[in-house]
Amino acid sequence: MIVIGAVAALASVLAVAAVVVLVRRLRQATARLDAVASRLDTLEDEEPGTAVPPPMASASSNTLTDHSTGLFSQEYFDVALDARLSAARRHLRPVAVVLVEVVEGLADGSPRTAAPRTVADSISATIRDADTACRMTDGRFGLVLEDTPENGAIWTVERIRRHLAGISTGLTLWAGVACYPAHAFDADEILTQADAALAAAREWR
Repeated sequence: MIVIGAVAALASVLAVAAVVVLVRRLRQATARLDAVASRLDTLEDEEPGTAVPPPMASASSNTLTDHSTGLFSQEYFDVALDARLSAARRHLRPVAVVLVEVVEGLADGSPRTAAPRTVADSISATIRDADTACRMTDGRFGLVLEDTPENGAIWTVERIRRHLAGISTGLTLWAGVACYPAHAFDADEILTQADAALAAAREWR
């Protein structure tokens, strides 16, 4: 009976410890979600042309920042795109989404991803303060260009290309552009259109 009682007591302690760990993880996850939701509310209330501040240095910034480039992460991109589209509908303004991929070594038949930091620095030096630049989980770069129609987005891509050409040689930039409301009306559809445009750009050598 003593052994059985000790085992039961140990099981009770382990169960309590497991509950404590689960509660701690739940609180951390809730804090991250609250941070994203708060940022979404802020973006939706901003007027067109408002600069997007960098992620705050907090626990939630681990999921909102791409640490290899210093840009926002795809999680932030998704939030920003939804918010900017909501604001665009209210203010009757266009929004452009650009997916960018940069490779080196294409001329010698061995293309490989260009240095992410180099690409990120060129993007950051080119876009406006009100625009949003992110590093996607697949290594590409996503831009949300506020109050920008298709021709403005294409010119932004060209300026990024010229900036890259001025600091490095042997790079090839591919980009796909999609705009609200010209090409699509919601985030998923705009991303699908931009992805298809990027795929078409890769086929054009």
